[in-house]
Amino acid sequence: MSMWANDEWADQHKEEIIDPDREIVDPHHHLWHQAATQYDLDNLWADTESGHKVTQTVFVECGSSYRESGPDHLKPVGETEYVADRAALSAKQPDRATISGIVARADLDHPDLADILDAHANAGGRLFKGIRHAGAHAHHPQALSIPGSAPEDLYEQDDFRKGVARLGERGLTYDTWHYHYQNKAFLDLAKAVPGTTMILDHFGTPLGVGPYADRREEIFAAWKDDVAAIAECQNVVAKIGGLAMPDNGFGWNSRATPPSSDEFAEAQSRYYHHMIACFGPDRCMFESNFPVDRLSISYPVLWNGLKKIAGGFSDMEQNAMFSGTAKRVYRL
Repeated sequence: MSMWANDEWADQHKEEIIDPDREIVDPHHHLWHQAATQYDLDNLWADTESGHKVTQTVFVECGSSYRESGPDHLKPVGETEYVADRAALSAKQPDRATISGIVARADLDHPDLADILDAHANAGGRLFKGIRHAGAHAHHPQALSIPGSAPEDLYEQDDFRKGVARLGERGLTYDTWHYHYQNKAFLDLAKAVPGTTMILDHFGTPLGVGPYADRREEIFAAWKDDVAAIAECQNVVAKIGGLAMPDNGFGWNSRATPPSSDEFAEAQSRYYHHMIACFGPDRCMFESNFPVDRLSISYPVLWNGLKKIAGGFSDMEQNAMFSGTAKRVYRL
């Protein structure tokens, strides 16, 4: 059984859909088709059709469906090939959410990067929007459910920075996720490569488990300053979501009952409001990070919570954060 198959748990709490006619472009989800982590197109549609008006999505690499043979540096192209096939299927049913973009995986410091990008472009066509070569480096991997294993100094390496710059030269975006203590290193990267649009996933992942479990307020205070500094880099866009991962430490994944949208909004709104205040709605896009955040909250309740968090903004500002920014940044 797939680790994401928790419908019985999630269905204990159901809500009426808020603002059901507002268009949503979900710019961050994954697909897996192996048994232990099964989450394929039908599973995605089951979530996107649970009440909110999700019209388009963007797939983000997750290390699945790699080629089983050939050069190692080209094996991630298998994921792009697989998702492009699923996207083609989704395009045949325009009344359902269409996978309109693919953010693929490539080692940006690889000497054959040009060949890798060409291969992704051939496999994904117009769907290929960018690369995620995440910088997440776990100091305490044993405490985390998803420990990042990037080199600690990845953002500082010259070859890596040249690779990030290459993306901008090709009109491609750079997605990344990392932990809160890496925000300053990311700031230096953003300053060093101003010609590439960089998309910061999951708030820079402020951790709340293991040695970080009792330091939430301390981490939040430092995170606020770091985010404000990053926002001064006009080439950075904020993906706001993914804060219900187990490693964020809110604990909903281990409870007998799931949270309501009110509980979600009360616990997390200060992160969202600070990020929006720093970046502005035109550089923020709400994301689901499904199915990973599915461990903590259901899809309809999550988007209800996000709509409550956004309730104080104008209609135009909400349209930007729920769909417009994603359409512009990913060229959908």
